[in-house]
Amino acid sequence: MFAHGDDEIDAAQFEAMLARRFAGEPLQYIRSRVEFYGREFYVDDRVLIPRPETEVLVEAAIAQIPIDSTVVDIGAGSGCIAVTIALERPDLRVLAVDKSVAALAVAKRNRDALGARVLLATSDVLDAVRAFDFIVSNPPYIAEEEIATLATEVRDHEPRMALTPGPRGTEVIERIYAGARGAPVMLEIAYGQSEAVRGVAEAHGYRVDEVLRDLAGIERVVVSSRHG
Repeated sequence: MFAHGDDEIDAAQFEAMLARRFAGEPLQYIRSRVEFYGREFYVDDRVLIPRPETEVLVEAAIAQIPIDSTVVDIGAGSGCIAVTIALERPDLRVLAVDKSVAALAVAKRNRDALGARVLLATSDVLDAVRAFDFIVSNPPYIAEEEIATLATEVRDHEPRMALTPGPRGTEVIERIYAGARGAPVMLEIAYGQSEAVRGVAEAHGYRVDEVLRDLAGIERVVVSSRHG
C-alpha cells in the first residue's frame, strides 16, 4: 500500500487477506507466490514454502552433478529444487517424486509455468524409482517433539508430512540411504543434525564428503558418496 499509494484496492479482499495473516497464515500462501533462485514459484498449503537455505542445496547440485546424469529429487513439494536444476542444467534428466499427489499438482503447475523439463511421479521415497545417477532431497527432517516449538506460521499451516518424518527426524534420510544403490546423495538437514546424518550415511556404506553451511553459518547440506 505504501509503495503504490495511488492504486485503488478492493477493501473487502484486503481485509480478508489481513484476517488470514493475523491468524498466522504465511504471507507466501496468502500471496500464492514466493521467489526462489531468482524465479517466482506458485505455492499454497499443499507444499512447504521454499526457503533461502534450500538454495545452498540447489547451488551445490548445479555445480557438482556430472554431465548427462539422471537426477532424482525426493520430496518434490513445490518443485523448486527440480525445476531450478532442470533450468540451470539442461543437460540433466530430472525426475521429481513425492508421496503427496497434491504436492505434485503444485510442482506440475510450476514446471509448466517455467518451462522446465522435469518428469513427475508419485513415489514414497524411492519405492517407484528404477534408475538414477544422483539423488538430491530436502526431506522432512524435524524431530516430532520439536514441532511444538516451531513458529505458528510453520507449525499450524505448512504440511506436517513435509516437516517431520517421526520421532528421530532422520527416518526419511535413513530410507534414502537404504535405497540409494550407490548413487551420490545430497541432502538438506536440520540444525545440529550433521553428526546424526553422518552416522546414517556410514551405516549404509556412504562417506560424508562435505557439509555446506547456509548464509547464517549453519551446517545445512550434506554431500555424500559411496567411495568418498
